[in-house]
Amino acid sequence: MKVTKSTKKTEKTAVSGKKLVESYKAFLDAGKTERECVVQIIALAEAHGYKDIASCKSLEPGDKVYVQKMNKAIALFEIGKGSIEDGMNILGAHIDSPRLDAKQNPLYESDCITYLNTHYYGGIKKYQWVTLPLAVHGVVCKADGTVVQVNIGEDADDPVFCISDILPHLAQDQMKKTGAEIIKGEDLDVIFGLRIPSEKDGKTDDEEGKDSGKKKKGKADGKKAILELLKKKYNIEADDLKSAELEIVPAGAARDCGLDRSMILGYGQDDRSCAFTSVAAMLESSAGKRTNCCICVDKEEIGSVGATGMASHMFENAVAEVIARLPEGYSELSLRRSLANSIMLSSDVNAAYDPKNSSLYDKDNSSSLGGGLVLNKYTGSRGKSGASDANPEFIARLRGVFDKAGVSYQMAELGKVDQGGGGTIAYLAAKYGMNVLDAGVAVLSMHAPWEIIAKEDLIQAYAGYKAFLKI
Repeated sequence: MKVTKSTKKTEKTAVSGKKLVESYKAFLDAGKTERECVVQIIALAEAHGYKDIASCKSLEPGDKVYVQKMNKAIALFEIGKGSIEDGMNILGAHIDSPRLDAKQNPLYESDCITYLNTHYYGGIKKYQWVTLPLAVHGVVCKADGTVVQVNIGEDADDPVFCISDILPHLAQDQMKKTGAEIIKGEDLDVIFGLRIPSEKDGKTDDEEGKDSGKKKKGKADGKKAILELLKKKYNIEADDLKSAELEIVPAGAARDCGLDRSMILGYGQDDRSCAFTSVAAMLESSAGKRTNCCICVDKEEIGSVGATGMASHMFENAVAEVIARLPEGYSELSLRRSLANSIMLSSDVNAAYDPKNSSLYDKDNSSSLGGGLVLNKYTGSRGKSGASDANPEFIARLRGVFDKAGVSYQMAELGKVDQGGGGTIAYLAAKYGMNVLDAGVAVLSMHAPWEIIAKEDLIQAYAGYKAFLKI
């Protein structure tokens, strides 16, 4: 694999790189859901002078605004000096990650154990999620309009949760199954509490009343005890869980990985490694002639669907709101010209070459940990299905930009032809007629509860995104 290396590394760069890495790990820890990411992005943006577009009646060059959608997607804009019809420089990432979601009627008790019933989200290997410490993040929306924030399992004093597995001594039948069958989706239910068994367990209500000499009483209810705890801590009723959005994610902080501390181990690095560096680059850049934009969307892991996914009209509506506040005013033609003349880096991760599974990769066309920003001409699967397939003229232009800025980058595909594949939001932006190229960070153990990236790649992605925004 050919890597274009930067020679412009200074002590100042090393110091700023360390600061970037530490800020990124803090972002991962505080942003384990798309809602939490949006909260952080808004706080960072406002600290850098960005305003909610709803508070702005007009816009002029140099103004900085953001448009958020349902607290799950956000777009940042810095207005350039030229006409927006000439196009924008766009960085686009997604902030959702594979996880488990609580069902709408989630709590049940079985033989003294209370469980949280779940439905997995995105492409996961289900067996990877058992026996791990898990946390619950999300919101509970009450009928009176109150929104309760939930975060259990991250503080040192918090309890954590877990999904049980079969002990090896009894797993003869389980071990004969394929990886896809070892753990079924309906078995990914999280242990939420335990009712200590009593002598009453197994007895009928009539037997209980006879033994005690009193009128029959119902058995202790473990589910009820859990609801009482939720009521005490969050003022949540059982019915409130019907309108809750609770995400179950790995508990714990992102950590340095490797004795040399060259890597980061953390949850959700697909695609928050690219989202964070895109936002950071946007906040540290100044728009020139062209308007700069950074968009972070939801639902990519399940097809970019829904009101907050890239397949919705969320992005073009946000651009329309910007154009409507510019001196020239809104027109459908201005919107179409702006989108068609834009250029975009689809800031998304790529599979890092894994020496332990080398047969899955074309080594000469794979990305490596530490190799710098990964450029993918196309993603998709097998016959490039679902790919936007970037134009070589655009790639050549970007090569010149990155070379001039001293950015290390590598050209890669996801894996061997016919081995599998994957997609990004690139094709959804390309439908407007703009030039789009996938550019992101290489990830080892992608979609696992804990993923690995190289710190150097994070730094080079940030540098590459900054260079792009100067076009």
